[in-house]
Amino acid sequence: MSAPHSRLLSPLPLRGVTLRNRIVFGAHTANMAEDGLPGPRYRDYLRERALGGAGLIVAEPVPAHRTGVLTRGNFRAEDDSIIPAFRAVTEAVRAEGAAIIQQIYHIGAHGDSDLSFAPHWSPSGRPSYHDSDGSHAMHEAEIQELLDAHTAAARRAKAAGFQGVEVWAAYNSLIDQFWLPWTNRRDDQWGGSLENRTRFSRLLIERIRRACGEGFIIGLAISHDAAYDVTLQAEALCEIIALHDASGHVDYVTCGAGSYLDFGRIIPPFTEPDTLTVPITQQLKAVVKHAVITAEAGIRTPDVGEQVIASGAADLVSIVRGQIADPHLAAKTTRGHSDQVRPCLSCNQMCWGRRSRDYWISCLINPSAGREFEWGGDRFTAADIPKSVLVIGAGPAGLEAARVAAERGHRVTLIEAQSRIGGQFRLAGLQPRRAQILDLLDWYERALQWLGVDLRLNSFADDNMVREIGADQVILATGSLPDEDGFQRWLPHLATLPGLARGGVWSAEAAMRREARLGHAVIVYDEGGHWKGVGTAWHLAEAGHAVTIVTPDAYVGKDLTRTAADGYARTRLAKLGVRFMAESAIAEWLGNDGGARVVSLLDRSETVVPATALIMATTNHAFDLLSTALEDLSPALIGDAAAPRLAPYAFHEGRKVALAI
Repeated sequence: MSAPHSRLLSPLPLRGVTLRNRIVFGAHTANMAEDGLPGPRYRDYLRERALGGAGLIVAEPVPAHRTGVLTRGNFRAEDDSIIPAFRAVTEAVRAEGAAIIQQIYHIGAHGDSDLSFAPHWSPSGRPSYHDSDGSHAMHEAEIQELLDAHTAAARRAKAAGFQGVEVWAAYNSLIDQFWLPWTNRRDDQWGGSLENRTRFSRLLIERIRRACGEGFIIGLAISHDAAYDVTLQAEALCEIIALHDASGHVDYVTCGAGSYLDFGRIIPPFTEPDTLTVPITQQLKAVVKHAVITAEAGIRTPDVGEQVIASGAADLVSIVRGQIADPHLAAKTTRGHSDQVRPCLSCNQMCWGRRSRDYWISCLINPSAGREFEWGGDRFTAADIPKSVLVIGAGPAGLEAARVAAERGHRVTLIEAQSRIGGQFRLAGLQPRRAQILDLLDWYERALQWLGVDLRLNSFADDNMVREIGADQVILATGSLPDEDGFQRWLPHLATLPGLARGGVWSAEAAMRREARLGHAVIVYDEGGHWKGVGTAWHLAEAGHAVTIVTPDAYVGKDLTRTAADGYARTRLAKLGVRFMAESAIAEWLGNDGGARVVSLLDRSETVVPATALIMATTNHAFDLLSTALEDLSPALIGDAAAPRLAPYAFHEGRKVALAI
């Protein structure tokens, strides 16, 4: 056992099952169902985390009832056909030494009508926060039907080989809607007093215990949202948990953050602290006598997990995105190599970012996530014939290609023109609260060293150098450059920005590299709606500049919506005094003594905005000086050098090309 993480790695008995450590791969919607059933994609996704050493895995929530379906990728509700399909999952996970539990959920008022084409059942018929629909206030018989449905779902879970179930009462779900006077307006036995408002959940848990036996684990998932006074505050939440704990039926309580009213904290991006729920889990531990407590929400590293458990704030920690990013986090920590754990960025781009658009989830820095059944997980088989591999460019695509090729036994040379690895990704790490990117680049530097990659910095490769090196495989990952014409997609008739020749127009990259002479008042034209523009504006505002963001989108940070970080970003920018001009473009740059003519894309009215500099955060163009000259060598062209895109696709192509060598 690794002494620095001795508490995190200590075993824990739970209803007759001994967890090998305190690391939980908690429930989350991976959206990997195939026709409503788990298949090889989901099986191997969970198996990889079990193989990687997680103590407890909580499988994706299964809807207890047809009226609680939320995503297209949900597993079948009220259907015994899921039993044999899930048995393949539980057998694979348990064979690797992890315990596995299934979460059961019902979303209450917040269902998705596009999926269900049916009313969504709730305690009092309150509005949905998922869309603009209302919900159906349940009658007595319907409440009993939902109780029976949850019990039946637990029986299916047991029959499928799960060692327990986790009852979902978090984020203003059905059970939380019963608990809250704000959403429970009933005047019968299901509403009013605390005893009545908790009757549904207490009966539900009691029925599961009777149906599944004393050896079956029952967990309870809750969340704490203090953003609004209508939600359960800490004292009231503790009172409810103490009431459930007194029955002796609840074995653990796992506490997340946020709710439908404070959505950004449910899957907190890097804008939030790592230990969001620790204050409330400390209070929960003080009131329970039987259940153990799990802290969730933002914990991403073994070090933070150890701190939480060592402090007595929780008994277990749920590290979800950290184990999506590195499925072998627990095993590496157990071996005393926590420095080899690839650190999660808390960026949400490919986990929640894909789930929010109803795709199966993956990971920006671990493109094998969701592809374990195709790519063999986050493990690499040795190449049949080791080759010499030359990678040009040490941005995300080149770094991953070099690392994976070396992992497979190839002899790798990596050439980078700059003095540091990372390319433009390093500039992103200089934006506020994005230092996790720099941590990842530090990890790559360590990985390249322990894998024996020949890293050559400050080296510009031309075709003669490439031919002199004579590698068996050449990979071109030379990245992209900012557009120099000031082209705006929503003013397509203008090939160049009017007034560009007056000077004072800069790229976001130049601003982050401190190459731009900006003056005090700066306009950031943000055409992507993501961190390139928003993060640069934030950085400049914190540095004391007066910033105006102009965007053709309907609101600032539109592309960040899929990561749940857009609200925080706009709030922070507003507090820094940043001016927002949405659904607008730059009609003309008037120079650093005149500012810009900003045109509304709605009514074509114009406003002159004084500024000393204009920063264009628009689409880059590929930087590829070598592929044509080296065509006879059949080089692989990857990442932005092939087509400028966001970072996930660069990491993906880097891994994919290295797996094929």
